[in-house]
Amino acid sequence: MEPVRVGLVGAGPWAEMVHAPALAAGPHTTLSGVWARRPEAARALADAHGAPAFERLEDLFAASEAVAFCVPPTVQAELGVLAARAGKALLLEKPLAADLDGARRLAGAIEEAGVASQMLFTFRYSAATAGFLERARRIEPFGGHAANISGSLRGGPFATPWRLERGAVLDVGPHTIDLLDAALGRVVGVKAHGDPLGWVGLLLEHEGGAVSEASLSMAVEGETPPSRVDVYGRLGTASLLGSELGDVFPEVVRQFASTVRDGGGHPLDARHGLRMQEIIDDVERQLRAG
Repeated sequence: MEPVRVGLVGAGPWAEMVHAPALAAGPHTTLSGVWARRPEAARALADAHGAPAFERLEDLFAASEAVAFCVPPTVQAELGVLAARAGKALLLEKPLAADLDGARRLAGAIEEAGVASQMLFTFRYSAATAGFLERARRIEPFGGHAANISGSLRGGPFATPWRLERGAVLDVGPHTIDLLDAALGRVVGVKAHGDPLGWVGLLLEHEGGAVSEASLSMAVEGETPPSRVDVYGRLGTASLLGSELGDVFPEVVRQFASTVRDGGGHPLDARHGLRMQEIIDDVERQLRAG
């Protein structure tokens, strides 16, 4: 398969650590260029991987078959619409957007343009997760618990403005809800309490009758345990630790290249991202209401 030419939108820490190296490494993709709101950052990242930097977003689109996004959710929702209308396949970060209206606009633009899309729910690309989900299916699950606890809001590369404003629900919430959704059945209801900038507790109801709880925080001082999901059923238990995932990004890139060449059809597409955003929107509404 000919490598897919993927342009990168964004040149921040996550783009530098993950997106650019993975896309440039091949053999399934080549990094066709970088565009960012800060031209000097785009040039530095592009130079590091032997790719061109573009001052105009339209020129990045013209040089690319697909576009990967590594920008704040509000920016992704805005620029993703432009990429879809330009006929480019999209590799999207979670959350899909900063709010439900933005997510609906982006998902609608992707559907209208008929372009392929794929969401970066990173846990789902790990062999460890695939094994966990297979075990979960076999045990006739009826309940579970997940925890994603860190101190990311206290400093470091991920203490970014949108995370500092919105907290754990918008950032790690989609990962956690997606895993419980995959293990226990489609989430059909949620009850939430707490503070997104402190601690949030969720009670999820799943299609088929299973229930689960989730604990989310990015404000804990000191060392924290790895994220984890535990599922319990009539025939046993299944567990997944975040520390078991390994490097998932070569698999992300491999699957995205296949998605582009196949014209779409990935299970973690923008429609899935929109469904997760609908749940997150419900959670945030409840938390604002107290």
